[in-house]
Amino acid sequence: LQNVSICVQAGQTIALVGPSGGGKTTVAGLISRFWDVDSGAVRIGGVDVKNIAKHTLADMVSFVFQDSRLLKTSILENVRLSRPNASRQEVEQALHNAQCDDIIAKLPEGIDTVIGAQGAHSAYLSGGEQQRISIARAVLKDSAILILDDSVSAVDMKTEKSILNNLLEERKGRTTILIAHRISTVERMDKIIYIDEGRVCAVGSHESLYESCEDYRRMVELQRMEDEEAGGEADV
Repeated sequence: LQNVSICVQAGQTIALVGPSGGGKTTVAGLISRFWDVDSGAVRIGGVDVKNIAKHTLADMVSFVFQDSRLLKTSILENVRLSRPNASRQEVEQALHNAQCDDIIAKLPEGIDTVIGAQGAHSAYLSGGEQQRISIARAVLKDSAILILDDSVSAVDMKTEKSILNNLLEERKGRTTILIAHRISTVERMDKIIYIDEGRVCAVGSHESLYESCEDYRRMVELQRMEDEEAGGEADV
């Protein structure tokens, strides 16, 4: 990253977009201190993250990865990892908000079904299904800051939009940062930040970037063509 300066107001929904390898995940990882800056500072509420206790920072930020994996235990306990004292009803609501109802309905023991283990009451989930369960875990945690690192990439566009609509509705007043490659996912965001080669190239709404940023506009048009040809993708 080079000379990156980003300001996210509390409660805003922000999207980081741009070519693969451009620096989006690096920016997001700095918030959770997966690594630290060589110069400058990353601040939450005006406080340098280096001065925030690690357990406090972990409580403040939820991070859902693109390749999130589940533990070999029940769906219930996988989701409850983020908030161990959560009730069964709260877990079920989080799963509903993450568009997991169809997953639970097909499992032999519902949310008590064990994932990835052998036996009569076990199941293996697709990558897209694991992503949705991981999002449910983050929804249940209800942290002040939620970071989704391309974590709905393996679900179809209709499901992706439903998940994000639910998240934005449930998380009003809380900060959400979304790393995405599908432009259709980020059009509703308060602010879109286009990052390439470790630099912030453009910042604004979807409409303003489409008019002012040639690279963003090219990416939008290319994806529209691909979406029209593909007609959307199913869970993989």
